[in-house]
Amino acid sequence: MANFSTQWLKVSEPSPHVFHVELSRGPVNAFSSEYWREYGRLFETLADAHGAGTDIRAVVISSSFPKIFTAGLDLTSASDLGESAADTSQDGARASLSIRKVLLEFQHAVNAPERCPFPVIVALHGPVVGLGVDLLAACDIRYAASTASFSIKEVDIGLAPDVGTLAHLPKITGNLSLVRELAYTARFFSAAEAEKLGLVSRIVEGGRDAVVAAALDLAKVIASKSPVAVAGTKHLITHSRDHNVPENLAYTGAWNAAALMTNVRMDDRSRRVIIAG
Repeated sequence: MANFSTQWLKVSEPSPHVFHVELSRGPVNAFSSEYWREYGRLFETLADAHGAGTDIRAVVISSSFPKIFTAGLDLTSASDLGESAADTSQDGARASLSIRKVLLEFQHAVNAPERCPFPVIVALHGPVVGLGVDLLAACDIRYAASTASFSIKEVDIGLAPDVGTLAHLPKITGNLSLVRELAYTARFFSAAEAEKLGLVSRIVEGGRDAVVAAALDLAKVIASKSPVAVAGTKHLITHSRDHNVPENLAYTGAWNAAALMTNVRMDDRSRRVIIAG
């Protein structure tokens, strides 16, 4: 396996075609500007490696620390970033454009897993604060340990969540009233409430080790399927989020018409479709 690990992101291949990305910036995985850029670059690197022939079929994200997933944004780094982006030698409009450029880069980095051609599963435990909610919202599947707790924390530091939470959560959960409550109050909510909301699809009893094991087991199941079919399914599900039913049916038909040109054969003994290669 190529060495994809970086300063704060440990990457391993615990089973064939399944990659594990561990967030490892001590002590609490607070995201500095260097860290979120590193995170975005890693997923772009994995996507590029996949396109170049590395057989990546599923990725699991977790924290390497036993008691916390992430404390969110590193506020010291964020303050420094704001000061550097808002060049006082510029007028207000130009300074605003400078800040906007950085924010767009930030959004692009945190949402990189959504653009990957393989499923990304996130295994959550302990506190998942602020930017952690933005991060999980960009993943395909979300598992939570029973120890997990969540907070959309940005209003407590005078910000609106602008990296993905407000764009994703109303569509993920379908409960705009509760999303508003959580975003307006920044209160912590439990794994059970997150499951009820639809933010996570499974609660695993225990802590970090238990939820990571469950996520890796799921990744192995996904990796056993046709990678072409899984990649196509991810693309079509993502497309469906922002289009109506007739548009999605037309797009899916065009997609599958091309996909069926691939080298497919029917195994008469098991009646299973096998994607050659």
